[in-house]
Amino acid sequence: MENHKLVLPQHLNHYGFLFGGDLLKWVDEYAYVAATMDYPGSNFVTIAMDKVEFRKNVRQGTILKFIVEKTKEGNTSVQYSVLVFRGNSREDDDMIFSTGVTFVRIDEHGNKVPLNTN
Repeated sequence: MENHKLVLPQHLNHYGFLFGGDLLKWVDEYAYVAATMDYPGSNFVTIAMDKVEFRKNVRQGTILKFIVEKTKEGNTSVQYSVLVFRGNSREDDDMIFSTGVTFVRIDEHGNKVPLNTN
């Protein structure tokens, strides 16, 4: 799945660079969208995010590209790889962030449930 986001003034810190927390929010959100599309009718919560390392700074006006792919499926959990690039590139030189996001499927009471049931 591919998504894009425009970096606006409200996303910047006092140095004029993208807040890391905003990027993490978008990564989590886009991975969640992928999970809910892959498992319609399921409820998920984020339980883990792999290594967090911001590789390059990002300024206002930058368009970010998010590539989200399912990498692992367990009994109650699923993991997605999220790659973030500047612009419309997929070149390693333009990658600003990458991580894995893990979700667990839950029922209406917050208990884990298998992925393969509705």
